[in-house]
Amino acid sequence: MATKMNAARPEGRSLGGELRQQLKALLDGGQAHATFDQAVKGMPAKLQGTVPNGLPYSAWQLLEHLRIAQRDILDFSRNHDGSYRELKWPDDYWPKQAEPPSSGAWQKSVAQIRADRQSFERLLDSTDDEYLVMTFPWAKSGQNLLREAFLIADHEAYHVGELVLLRRLLGAWKK
Repeated sequence: MATKMNAARPEGRSLGGELRQQLKALLDGGQAHATFDQAVKGMPAKLQGTVPNGLPYSAWQLLEHLRIAQRDILDFSRNHDGSYRELKWPDDYWPKQAEPPSSGAWQKSVAQIRADRQSFERLLDSTDDEYLVMTFPWAKSGQNLLREAFLIADHEAYHVGELVLLRRLLGAWKK
């Protein structure tokens, strides 16, 4: 028999409001592991394009993959006008070159990831509870905004862990 816990709900917050707040905390990361910001901060420019022995990609390729994938999810999630175009897996999701194309590319990619995450969080904030779980009309596999939020958080956590490991292998991780 299920029992209702006697826990107090934060005043004035609905289940959907609490869920959105927890989703944003999950997107920000760091609850059980390094955050995105910790993983990218202070990465030496000379190592950004280095592929460690035994790994298939550089820190630059991981960073760009995170940016491309998150942007794709954001674009998919706000496809109300039908302009979204599916990327080709894996070719369109991974940069071919191990090295950043310019000295400012690393910071530009980091800034874009942060900006796109903020855009996604604004999308979460702008929806009502029903829309959060409603299947997108353009979805082929039942996707909804809640699922896409979990997808961004899961994908980023996975690759942030890889980025930390890569930095450790290069001797460039100081926590």
